[in-house]
Amino acid sequence: MRLSTVHPPIPSHILEALADCGINSDTDLLFTNGTPSDIFLKLPQDSPITLLEISETVDTVIAFTSAPMFRGDKFLESQNTQWEKMEESGIGLNSGVKAVDELVGGFGTHKVIEISGDRGCGKTLLTLQIVLRHLSSDSNSSVVWVDTTGEFPSETLPSAMKPLSDQPEIDSALERLQISLAFELEPLQDILDMIRNSYSVRSSPTGCVQVYADLSCVYSRPSQSNAESAIRCLVIDSITPLFRPLLSVVSSQGHAIMITFMRQLRALAEMCSLTIIVINSTSAAIPRNTLSAFTSTTRKPALGPSYTYMTDTTLWLSKWGGQPEDVDMDANIAESVELGTLFVAEILRSRMTKSRTWCPFRIKDGVLVDA
Repeated sequence: MRLSTVHPPIPSHILEALADCGINSDTDLLFTNGTPSDIFLKLPQDSPITLLEISETVDTVIAFTSAPMFRGDKFLESQNTQWEKMEESGIGLNSGVKAVDELVGGFGTHKVIEISGDRGCGKTLLTLQIVLRHLSSDSNSSVVWVDTTGEFPSETLPSAMKPLSDQPEIDSALERLQISLAFELEPLQDILDMIRNSYSVRSSPTGCVQVYADLSCVYSRPSQSNAESAIRCLVIDSITPLFRPLLSVVSSQGHAIMITFMRQLRALAEMCSLTIIVINSTSAAIPRNTLSAFTSTTRKPALGPSYTYMTDTTLWLSKWGGQPEDVDMDANIAESVELGTLFVAEILRSRMTKSRTWCPFRIKDGVLVDA
């Protein structure tokens, strides 16, 4: 990095004096020319630059190029405070299933969350429940849902909305759920670019209330109520069909495309303060999935091992198989099995919470509930 790009700017007469000594970059100043005293001795004897100015310049460059420092205890305290505020306001991203929300540590505290599991285990239903609960409680938020298979579960909306009838913003919730089809990677990239551009418009000094002006060519035309709402969450359901055809054992190109895309997702989440939920299918794990706490888990998230490390959390959903050799179920949970199919949510890997932890839940009348 050239010294002329440092902020706050280094005085021009110091830059010129350093350039005469062959010092033009931060590497030249900090690593290849010794201490400030050594640099000072390289200056001409009639140079007006003082040793103090050289030392201050070194300090400025170090401060500009260094990563920001924060204490771990302060960071933990701020995260806990943020989670408590979201719980109190009811506006945070949560499923309404207390055990699942506590297991994940709050869906709104993560940047990129992977939800995986076999068909019929509630991946899309869980995501839809998270989205609808948020939209029905916060009129200033909207959600972008990218459907890559053409199978958006519109038939489940009435049952999913029924428990939310007492929420303050329930009437406009579906108006702020923007759904788009993207069967290939290129249309999805266009959607990400438009979200990025809409954020730039919203955060620009001039301001523009029509945040969805660019998005209107991809999504259905927004109503007046969601035109001023901010995108809070992005859902990709599912990411597997986009990348599985690109992955090959004889070429690394598809793998590189996938990794690059996931990095773009993370950058978008950071820039726009988004929670991004990606739904992933499964593949066989022989003889078993070693990331799972259950020895009977013979499936794993699709798209290979590298993909797992591109998300903040991998949440695995599966049907409860009744495995007393793995864990003991208490009497209350055991009785709930008689009332319907019991499911298990498990953290396979997470940067935010403890891995190999799990909790039970049930699906009753199209809604996820505590077991």
